[in-house]
Parts: sequence; structure tokens; C-alpha cells
Amino acid sequence: MDYEELIETAWGLANSDQPFIWVVRPGSILGKDDIDLPDGFIKATSGHGKIVSWAPQQEVLAHAAVGAFWTHNGWNSTLEAICEGVPMICRPQFADQMGNARYVTHVWKVGIRLEGKLERGKIEKAIRRLMREDEGVEIRQRMRAMKHEASLSIKSDGSSSINIDKLVNFILSFKIL
Repeated sequence: MDYEELIETAWGLANSDQPFIWVVRPGSILGKDDIDLPDGFIKATSGHGKIVSWAPQQEVLAHAAVGAFWTHNGWNSTLEAICEGVPMICRPQFADQMGNARYVTHVWKVGIRLEGKLERGKIEKAIRRLMREDEGVEIRQRMRAMKHEASLSIKSDGSSSINIDKLVNFILSFKIL
């Protein structure tokens, strides 16, 4: 993320009027060692925003107060959001993130994609779509169903357990030379 994107993200979050926790890691802003938030941002978000340098992602996603997750859509983060039933605002950057985001937004329809240049108005709109509009209600319903399916898959008779057993048995069937 460059500094201009940080500014636009900050004001998009502030203008959405939604409570948020924003993880901004040291060194994550291109060309900057420090996090230099825009003037007035802390005051504008003092009642509903928290900026931290790190947070335990899975624990945060598991909290009942979390309504959405802004993610680059790495596979682990995508699975954690699904397993916790948290809809996603997708902002993929490279590699598998593009395909993962496409599945989240176009196949499973449990998230909204932020495309193109980051602009505060687009960010605010995406947050409001997900948190306040009918589209967000539908996305949350689909995500609850996905969470349920994911929880079934990890039971002892679920598809994940069955398929990992098949993989182990397949590997064990190889002849050692």
C-alpha cells in the first residue's frame, strides 16, 4: 500500500460510520517507516475506530461484533473468514489472491470486491453495501450457510477428514524403491 492508498483507506473507513479495527503493520506503507495517519482522522474515528499494528486474526474474526473482513484473499485468510462466517471486502494483490477473490465474490457470493484505484468514496460505498444494504443481508445469509458447510466438512465423517484419509492411504500405497 502506498501513502495515497493509506489516506484514501483511512477516510473511506471514517466516512463509512461503521465501527472498525484496522491493522496497519509497520513497514507496510511503501516508502514510509512510520504510519502517518491523516490530520483529523483519529478525532473523526475516536468513537468507532481502532488502529493497531497487529491483531490475532482468527480470534478477531471469531468475535461476534465483526461484520466484515477486508482481505487480500490469501487462501488461509479466506478460509478463516469462511469458517468464522465473516463476509469479505476483497482487495487481492497477486498470485492466488485473484482467483480466491473471484470465488468469494462471483461463485460463492460472500463478499464484495474493491477494484481499481483505492478511493475513499469506493471504500465507503463497499463498506455500506456490505454492512447496511439488502445486498449485505443476502451476503451474510450465504456466508452463514458456507460456515455451516465448512463446519460439517471438518467433522470425523466430513469431506475434509474423508479426503485426507484417502490422500494418506494413497501415499502409503506407493512402493518404496
